[in-house]
Amino acid sequence: MSGRAEALDEAAAALHGQLVQRAGEDGGEAPERIAALVARDGALLSTAERGELSRRVAERAFGLGPLEPLLADTTVDEVMVNGPERVWVERAGQIEETDAAFASERELRHAIERILAPLGRRVDEAAPLCDARLPDGSRVNVVIPPLALDGPLLTIRRFRRRGFDPDDLVAAGTIDRSLHDFLRACVRARLTLLVSGGTGSGKTTTLGALSCFIPQGERIVTIEDAAELRLRQPHVVRLEARPPSLEGRGEVTIRRLVRNALRMRPDRIVVGEVRGGEALDMLGAMSSGHDGSLSTVHAGSAEEALRRVETLALMADVALPHAAIREQVASAIDLVVQQRRQADGSRRVGEVSAVERVAGGIGVRPVYSLRDGVARWHSPLPFALAERLGDAGWGGVEA
Repeated sequence: MSGRAEALDEAAAALHGQLVQRAGEDGGEAPERIAALVARDGALLSTAERGELSRRVAERAFGLGPLEPLLADTTVDEVMVNGPERVWVERAGQIEETDAAFASERELRHAIERILAPLGRRVDEAAPLCDARLPDGSRVNVVIPPLALDGPLLTIRRFRRRGFDPDDLVAAGTIDRSLHDFLRACVRARLTLLVSGGTGSGKTTTLGALSCFIPQGERIVTIEDAAELRLRQPHVVRLEARPPSLEGRGEVTIRRLVRNALRMRPDRIVVGEVRGGEALDMLGAMSSGHDGSLSTVHAGSAEEALRRVETLALMADVALPHAAIREQVASAIDLVVQQRRQADGSRRVGEVSAVERVAGGIGVRPVYSLRDGVARWHSPLPFALAERLGDAGWGGVEA
């Protein structure tokens, strides 16, 4: 930032502070007060500089202040505000600190309020945590003191309006062409796929890309905690969970939406992420005629993914034996696609495993693995999987 631009930014922060302090004192509209403040304190500036100063003050008053340039930058995937003076961003999988900063904690709180107020949400000492979704689909998380010890925390996960298709994943190196063809055959063969991985590993991105393989004529119901998926098929019904109101009423959970989706004549059910008791309802749907469904879960391996789904299903408070739930997992899920975030920030599908019954429960058999950048296909495929893929027209991996 040049010295002149930095001076204008400091002046804008000071004038915005005065604007906030004098709010409601003179009864005038904010644009009029901004013009009056700039005319009074910026009399020695040129006309162009006064116009730029007015723009910057308005940006802080009506927008998100120092975050606006970051949110306008299409290379930024995530914005992380750690108190008023520390702002970080993620670009191409790498986290880097920026020069952006708020003038005070009060200014940061005003920015948070401007985000949450139009969404009907708020944070205060009684409810210091909040999740929300911006109109463009970006996810927002807010934590304020006393839970946040060093000032308010604001995280904005940017939403890509276009999203990624499978060819984009190939170009990015997330999957190779042979895995692309295999997963396309799996989706078209109506196998049920569970994408697992850690936070930030790209599970939702891969889930959205895999959904592109669903045939155009099918009715798809998507269920998400915060709507991110943008499927390109013509017949898509999107459902989003609703948190409780400020009075603690009106909550609609993912589990309730999964149950309701079964009454909507879906050909496919796509659950953005399994986090709780809805796992049991999802397993019931997948094992009772709604095959070909897609979902994600937090897990570090295929084995952990299946165990986590079992554990989440037990949270449904239904008195089912553990063995019965394990049997539902074995019959409902066909493949686990394990995704990882590499040290350089790139995302890779490291393993694809088939789910099969073994003595005493369920197990996984690797079908594809990536080790040290080298892809390996494991053969032979389980008979039932190979048969279904053959019926879908998959001819195997070329040598």
